[in-house]
Amino acid sequence: MYRAEPTWSAEEDLWARGLRLLAGLDEAGRGAWAGPVVASAVILPRPSPDRLPFLQGLRDSKQLTLRQRERMYAEVCESAIAIGVGQAEAQEIDALGIARATRLAMQRALAQLAPLPDGLLLDYVRLPEVTLPQQSIVHGDALSYSIAAASIIAKVTRDRILRDLDGRLPGYGFARHKGYGTESHSAALQRLGVSDQHRRTFAPVAALLSDQVETSQWPEVGA
Repeated sequence: MYRAEPTWSAEEDLWARGLRLLAGLDEAGRGAWAGPVVASAVILPRPSPDRLPFLQGLRDSKQLTLRQRERMYAEVCESAIAIGVGQAEAQEIDALGIARATRLAMQRALAQLAPLPDGLLLDYVRLPEVTLPQQSIVHGDALSYSIAAASIIAKVTRDRILRDLDGRLPGYGFARHKGYGTESHSAALQRLGVSDQHRRTFAPVAALLSDQVETSQWPEVGA
C-alpha cells in the first residue's frame, strides 16, 4: 500500500488554470471476483481556515479502518459541494472488460453531479470519453484530497452493497470479503457454485466454470 499525506497540490495546479469546480474520481472493487465496480465523483469546496476541518483525517480509504471510513464518509457527505456515485454490474464487467466498465461507472458518477465540474482529478485512469480537462495521478487517492474523498465514498458505498448481497446470497461471505479473492471465497465458490453476482470472465471464476463444464461432459461409469 502506498502511504502519503494528501495535499491540495493537484487541485491548486488546476485552479491556477482558471478551473473553478474540480471533481476527484476513484473506484472500488476493480479487482474483486464478484459484485459491481463502484465509482464516485466528489467536488470539495476550496480550503479556508474555517472550512473542511475534517481534512486532517482524510486519507485514501485503504489507509483507514472501517470506523474511520464511516466517519469520513459522513464528513465528506456533509462538506462536499456535490457527490455522484455510479456503478457497473458484474454482467457489464464481463461484457466490456474491467477497464471499460470502470470508466463507465465513473461516467455514471459524473452524470450525477450538480453542479457539473470544470475539471477532473483521477486516480491513475483517464476518461477519453469525457471532454473536460483532467489530470491522472499515480497513487492519486493517497496524494489528492479530492480523490481521497472519492475513494472513501466509493469504498463505503460498495461495502454496503456487498453486505446487502450477503443477505440475498448467503453462504458466500460477501459481507466479510466484499467479493475479493480469499480462501474462504474460493471455498464457497467450490461449494455453492457461481452466482449471478460473480464476474465470469475473471480467471478464478472462469476456471471453475470450465471445470464444471468438463465434469458434466464426463461419461457416467458403465455407460
